[in-house]
Amino acid sequence: MRKIISKSLNLEYNETKKGRLDTFLSTEISDFTRSQLQKFIKDGNVLVNDKEITKTGAKLTTGDKIIVNIPKEKPLEAIPENIPLDIVYEDEDVIVVNKPQGMVVHPAAGHPDKTLVNAILYHCQINDSDVIRPGIVHRIDKDTSGLLMIAKNNLAKQSLMKQLKEKSNLREYVAIVHGNFQEKTGRINAPLGRSKTDRKKQAVVEDGRHAVTHFTVLEQFENYSLLKLKLETGRTHQIRVHMKYIGHPVAGDPLYGPKNTLDGKGQFLHAKTLGFEHPRTHKWMEFSVEPPQIFLDTLAQLRHRQS
Repeated sequence: MRKIISKSLNLEYNETKKGRLDTFLSTEISDFTRSQLQKFIKDGNVLVNDKEITKTGAKLTTGDKIIVNIPKEKPLEAIPENIPLDIVYEDEDVIVVNKPQGMVVHPAAGHPDKTLVNAILYHCQINDSDVIRPGIVHRIDKDTSGLLMIAKNNLAKQSLMKQLKEKSNLREYVAIVHGNFQEKTGRINAPLGRSKTDRKKQAVVEDGRHAVTHFTVLEQFENYSLLKLKLETGRTHQIRVHMKYIGHPVAGDPLYGPKNTLDGKGQFLHAKTLGFEHPRTHKWMEFSVEPPQIFLDTLAQLRHRQS
């Protein structure tokens, strides 16, 4: 079947040592994740010296010419999927769910299905003109667990978005981070934007968007600390970047943390408490859920080491 290509990239390998094809592409092409680039290779969309290569670990030598044919993306569509949900609260206007680690919130390039939105659409009807992110007013990262509020109609969506803008809602996280603290509380006020050196990352930048995170030290262990973190703003990767910025990256963070860290399924970061004014009744509602078992087990191990 004829492949539909949106564009082609021409590269040359100039390193003196042999290198892996997928590693080279991930350093040269910032618009796609490594897993996406590996799929391009497996699907026969990468040529080395005019020869189709489908092995991701194929070795490159100095002077090799690489052509990457970027396939045309299929239009994204959020389709209902029968995926289990941990529903903490639900009524005619809002749903509060406890999102597990490993689940993406809504369809996007590289994650067209099996998202929280796919699960929500199977569970109930969402009246929203946004076909890719219906009901979504805020997000948490794929490997961050915890509470999300989802609007089931326009009244709820406008109200919840207004509360987020006015910072009148409550979003508290718990995290295990590297290092220990002398202070018990702190406020991080540092603007965030896309990294100037790595487009996959966010960073503290002078011309970034206003971002404030508050933290309280709950427990300290050997080389690690347990924090409560309260968001004043909600920027992409805010807690993860702010903690790295002050020298205490979140344990297990594959993007902003050190390689020598706690074993887990991603960053030890959990959206534990969520509070908001109900869009219709205007009653204050607040919910709290414990971190996943791997988080609790790791805490128990850190406490055991201290004893």
